[in-house]
Amino acid sequence: MNTVIIIGGGLAGLTCAILLQRKGFLVTVFEKKKYPFHRVCGEYISNEARPFLESLGVSLSKEGASKINCLSVTSESGKKLLTDLPMGGFGLSRYKLDDLLFQQAERLGVEFVFEKVAGLKFNGEYFEISASNKVHESSIGIAAFGKRSNLDQKLKRDFFYKRSPYLGVKYHIKTDLPDNLIRLDNFQGGYSGVCKIEGDKFNLCYLSETANLKKYKDIPEMEENVLYKNPSLKHLFKNSEFISKNPEVINEISFERKTLVEDHLLFCGDSAGMITPLCGNGMAIAFHSAKILAENIIAFGSNKIIDRAGLEQNYKYEWTRHFALRLKTGRMIQRLFGNSLISGLSIQTLNRSSSLTKFMVERTHGKVF
Repeated sequence: MNTVIIIGGGLAGLTCAILLQRKGFLVTVFEKKKYPFHRVCGEYISNEARPFLESLGVSLSKEGASKINCLSVTSESGKKLLTDLPMGGFGLSRYKLDDLLFQQAERLGVEFVFEKVAGLKFNGEYFEISASNKVHESSIGIAAFGKRSNLDQKLKRDFFYKRSPYLGVKYHIKTDLPDNLIRLDNFQGGYSGVCKIEGDKFNLCYLSETANLKKYKDIPEMEENVLYKNPSLKHLFKNSEFISKNPEVINEISFERKTLVEDHLLFCGDSAGMITPLCGNGMAIAFHSAKILAENIIAFGSNKIIDRAGLEQNYKYEWTRHFALRLKTGRMIQRLFGNSLISGLSIQTLNRSSSLTKFMVERTHGKVF
């Protein structure tokens, strides 16, 4: 029987677990926290992932996911772009979505170990995963532990040693905005996104250069002195009910290129590469990359892919074909925002050219999979 160990129980890890367990693999997922819990995330998902997510057993209408088909972008000075999202998307909290996927995986028989992985190595035939003085063995190892982990350092991945200047902050709020809108608001050194999720809640998540925070004593003071310079953001903060007093925060967010395979360990989701939050498609890419990886592992398990080298080569090819250009486009678009002057000029230019706006939206979205 083929065994798989997945390190990390986020969207990519849980998706791989469900798909592989369905096909007869024995899957174990290592996750540090017990579900449900919050993650720093924009909580907007492009409709390219909708049919696939429902095929995993998640009924989006039943769970109250919002329907989003309109995008608004503001500059720090107050300039505004409003455009349709042809493909559209939906909003659903990670608190709910991850828990739904966890429950589905558990029903299928996936084993969960709620411990931190201390070490891992490939002995030439099996992976050895150590946690709490116990070593677990597996024929396939998947790394889906997110944006950044101490395991990246243990594996000596190049991007880990390049300091990232970004931090992410997330709140859940109640506010008076259209349910069908995702709004992106620029400020010096960053940008914020807000969209409707389930119930009467909205997700407010922003990315900021850490230099902004270093100038002030804490996050609230930084928000008042930096984010509030954008009148749209100031109004949002001043006229919303913050459900959680303290935000979720993550440091050292990296958009550097990442390897897809390290010593036969297969990377998936944000562990393999992260699109800039401005593009709003990280969750869709996590689902799609997990689907591609699971399909290749299933082919390997049934001998349609003859050896481990073929599995790794095919996965890297498929991942690059689907996502490399999207991630590159995201990095290019990010340079147009997060700066007071450039973001204002960008919005002014996009308002004059609907075809250019449509082109940029399409280049950061994929096709239904």
